[in-house]
Amino acid sequence: MSTTTSIDIGAAKRFIYDDARLLERHRLAALFEDGPSGRVLDALRPYRNDDGGWGHALEPDLRGPDSQVSSALTALEVLAELGTAADPAVAPLVTETADWLASVALPDGRVPHVLPTGVGYPAAPWMREPSDNGLLTYAIAGHLWELGVNHPFLDAATAWCWGQIEGADALVGGYTVEFAVHFLDAVPEPDRAAAAIERVRPLLREDGTIPVDDGEDDEKLRPLDLSTRPGAPSRALFSSGQISAELDRLEQEQLGDGGWDFHFLHWSPGQAVEWRGIVTLGALQSLRLHGRL
Repeated sequence: MSTTTSIDIGAAKRFIYDDARLLERHRLAALFEDGPSGRVLDALRPYRNDDGGWGHALEPDLRGPDSQVSSALTALEVLAELGTAADPAVAPLVTETADWLASVALPDGRVPHVLPTGVGYPAAPWMREPSDNGLLTYAIAGHLWELGVNHPFLDAATAWCWGQIEGADALVGGYTVEFAVHFLDAVPEPDRAAAAIERVRPLLREDGTIPVDDGEDDEKLRPLDLSTRPGAPSRALFSSGQISAELDRLEQEQLGDGGWDFHFLHWSPGQAVEWRGIVTLGALQSLRLHGRL
């Protein structure tokens, strides 16, 4: 692992304060500047709807106001960053999100990729039509496990995830694999998860990447997308050299304005600005977690 870093953290922070959403600015302050986590919750709550779900482009690729599963996933990611379901400030939001997810879940336990209420609003091409594809269920269940939730929705979603992962034709497609691996890193069944993770290995290319079908030219998911933290069960898929090379690459991808860019479709100015703030904060988190900051 590198003992020095080429990262200009001051420039990265300036980029977030200049160009990112208020939510990412407060997340930056809480994670890197000992800022109060309550301000993160204050910035998160306006994305919440009266039905207990989340909308208003909390997930930047679907920009309508109504509650959507993708926005619920983003909310749970932020809540998991702040604490657990035992935290009295976090618990009500987590429980109400799980209640909302249960209300839109399909009978087999999965949640749809896009609900009909999203139609007609600006959205990425992969979010413009209603879809019962359940790939977000994996990541949602993973975050609920990280949060320490006890909820009937999580039981049903977990059963669906295991059924898909252990099925004959389950792990097909880049993002399906990514979200499934995130579930396996969080679910508290280590032996079963370790066996399932080995089913991913044949899908990896020699450099540890997985191609994204119908994505941008040569769009792919990289080792740090698939295995986000040291010591996770999914690290068995990658050598230390692969992880070190990915961290080197991440350092080198800081741009002149201080931020990072993302490698999937830039389809609108608002989406591009918001995602850049999110991925810049994510790059700083990953580099710090791996000892590069």
